[in-house]
Amino acid sequence: MAKAFLDDFAVGERFETAALTVSAEDGFAFARAYDPQPFHLDADAAARSIFGELTISGWHTTALTMRLVVESGVMRETGIIGSGIDDLRWLAPVKPGDTLRVRGEIVERVRSQRRPGRGTLRVRLETLNQHDVVVLSQIANLVMPVG
Repeated sequence: MAKAFLDDFAVGERFETAALTVSAEDGFAFARAYDPQPFHLDADAAARSIFGELTISGWHTTALTMRLVVESGVMRETGIIGSGIDDLRWLAPVKPGDTLRVRGEIVERVRSQRRPGRGTLRVRLETLNQHDVVVLSQIANLVMPVG
């Protein structure tokens, strides 16, 4: 797999990842470890919540988004070095059994003024469920070698 450089990406370029299905078991495990709110862990409590049913943690959805982007290979062997996320939004609940995929678009490419060998690639990421509903959106700021 070839290394990816800042100049390998063009503003407006798009990509899409493979899909994965979120199991209830994975949702429970993540929630128990990192987001132990009742609507992620207990069906009865979830039925009484704003969601009306069990949901997957937004933080779990964010982690799955990262996994899908990494596994897509779009950054190739360079890896994904983030310097931050802008405008992270959870737009719709993710439910156990939902199938997620990510689509991305390069929105900005900037060479560093302080570090000539580096730059920042800004990528709009949208995570969609099996009904093409955007459940998460964010702009990832990625540190890239210039090459």
